[in-house]
Amino acid sequence: MAMNFLPRPDPWQQLDAVARAAFPAAGTVLGLLALAVPLGLPEQAALAPAFLFASVYFWSLFRPAAMTPALVFALGLFADLLGGGPLGLDVLLLLLLCALTRRWRRTLARQSFLVVWLVFSGFAAAGAALAFALTALLTLTLLPPAPALVEAGLAIGFYPLLAVLFTRAHRSLAAGAER
Repeated sequence: MAMNFLPRPDPWQQLDAVARAAFPAAGTVLGLLALAVPLGLPEQAALAPAFLFASVYFWSLFRPAAMTPALVFALGLFADLLGGGPLGLDVLLLLLLCALTRRWRRTLARQSFLVVWLVFSGFAAAGAALAFALTALLTLTLLPPAPALVEAGLAIGFYPLLAVLFTRAHRSLAAGAER
């Protein structure tokens, strides 16, 4: 009986595989940290949630193994601690986004960019509205809707640019994994 043994990957190949698997999470954390630095950008505070929402959506859709619910929970907690909002709000919103994206993944991944963006736009608008309502409920205060509208608008408006960057990274990760 002949046994087929595959060659064991060398340590560099193993490190490369780990780095490729960690890229979506590491890139999201680095992006959040970069946006936390005071750069003097207009509406900079609303850019971090927009970036985070787009990142979780994209990677949950196109690389779900690299954006697991446990990781999404950790990213949401990190964002909550970094942003100073109600603790658990980002966790809840991101887990809902991850679950919905994974649920519709088979259909969405085969659609055109426009359809993927429109679905993201609906998720971003609903997420901003839910965050607005939950924050108002938690603080027992009637909040002005402008910040929620700005946050949703930034997420929707910046998604195409982020999707281009994420798509290039995704293709690079996939090409490197095939080697």
